[in-house]
Amino acid sequence: MKNYTLLLILSLFVMFNYSCKQDVPEAGFEDMIRQTILDYIDENDSLYSNFKKIIEAGELDMTLGAYNPNGNNYTMFLPTNEAVDDFISNSNRFNSLDDLLNDKEYVSAMARYHVVNMGLLTNDFPFGALPELNLSGQYLTIGIETVSDSSYYKVNNFAPVIEGNIEVSNGYVHIISKALSPLTYNTYQWLEQNPGYSIFYEAVKQTGFDQVLSRIIYRDSVGLNPVTLFVEPDTVYHRYNIFSFDDLVEFINPFDNNYTNPMNELNNFVGYHITEGSTFLSNYEGSTSNFNSFGPYPIEVNGMGEELLINSRKIIKDTTVVFSEVKNAYDTVFTYLEIMFLYDQSNILTLSGAVHSVNEVLTVQRAGAREVSFEFFEEPIFASYREKSGEYLIEERELLSVISWTGGDDRLLFVKNDVESEQSWNKDYLQIDGDFSISYQLPRIVAGKYDLILRAHAFGPQNALVEVFFDGIKIGGLVDLKTIGNQNWPYADINLGELTLLEYESHVITVRSLISGTFMWDAVRFDIPE
Repeated sequence: MKNYTLLLILSLFVMFNYSCKQDVPEAGFEDMIRQTILDYIDENDSLYSNFKKIIEAGELDMTLGAYNPNGNNYTMFLPTNEAVDDFISNSNRFNSLDDLLNDKEYVSAMARYHVVNMGLLTNDFPFGALPELNLSGQYLTIGIETVSDSSYYKVNNFAPVIEGNIEVSNGYVHIISKALSPLTYNTYQWLEQNPGYSIFYEAVKQTGFDQVLSRIIYRDSVGLNPVTLFVEPDTVYHRYNIFSFDDLVEFINPFDNNYTNPMNELNNFVGYHITEGSTFLSNYEGSTSNFNSFGPYPIEVNGMGEELLINSRKIIKDTTVVFSEVKNAYDTVFTYLEIMFLYDQSNILTLSGAVHSVNEVLTVQRAGAREVSFEFFEEPIFASYREKSGEYLIEERELLSVISWTGGDDRLLFVKNDVESEQSWNKDYLQIDGDFSISYQLPRIVAGKYDLILRAHAFGPQNALVEVFFDGIKIGGLVDLKTIGNQNWPYADINLGELTLLEYESHVITVRSLISGTFMWDAVRFDIPE
């Protein structure tokens, strides 16, 4: 699938560049570079006058007529007049363009929803969420649709890009043939509004996971993280003679009907379909990783092949019994079941996170140990800090859910450093100074043997001498962060020793200073011993 996606992106890039060369004379292109997004819309008023009115009513015209103060341009997904007309004709809320323009709150959200806070050409598009939020503080996703011999990008699995890479002075414009609707529904509401998922929807209600899927995550959410739903359409269940919720109960065969009990098999089945964090198809490519679920085990996604495989190549027993000439007896046939994403029905955004449809019934499978890293992504407040370089002082401890500390002059910093020489992963880290103790409650980790790796800045006379504890028990020796690294590679992966984890559960790692100094904590990694 990765090769297929790359070929599609390359062909689409060539197609868009060819289109621009054909449609825009060289002199006109030079003029366009001096135009802003707003200028481009003004000069093509006959094509985009409807959305121009939306921009003006939403008070976004001044923004689109100026440079991005963050210095990284804008990306405008610009609907045609026909797209806006179609949006209104299919709306249950608005009967006319004037109705839409008079709803100040909605028109403002709609205008901002179409503008990404970063300049992006089509060859920068991932097969998943764009790397920057739109002006509504939400992500847009990109999919690829193939019809006959042609392929094109779709925004939010909905709006086709019919012309791309129109360069202007403050970013890029991509023309879309459908107008986007600002997100107003969570994952539970999405299930409720899509009757093709009625069986799993009823299972969610019966098990109490409607509370998890009803989360509404905004940029400044505190203590809540998004989730990702893997879900079978009803048509998948039908292949297994499951036509109702009662049929699903019979298929799972739980010991009792207390479906909200975390020990109940149906509860485990539904929870297993929900993973922590908002992940998109592009996040699964290039590695085989476990993604923590709300069930008894994580989901494994293998992105190393041409297709993304879920719980790849699990053996299931076929009920067919055949005669084996080799054994001169009857034998049972074993087959391989490949669970894959339904790509055209995945990368769906909601206010709770992401939704992906799958092609088979996703039953609970025990996962094997995999290398896993943690970089404090469980703290929602850090998401906004990662958007722009700076040192962010954590002044309110109650805003944090998995990080806690004492000492350190009562100061904890989240540092984002975008300079090219910065070697921390994702160019960010936590920093605490003086005498301190800092703890990180990790997400659940699959049972198995691991080498525990502490990644931190480890070269400089200002750094501390520390000791490390895992679930309250000291692991490894003293760690002198002054001399482990070197001038060229100041960040070091410090192997603290081997761990044997017996259960799929959360753990706490604590770092304490023995000699006061600076601690720049980059990540924690669990490696599989050789």
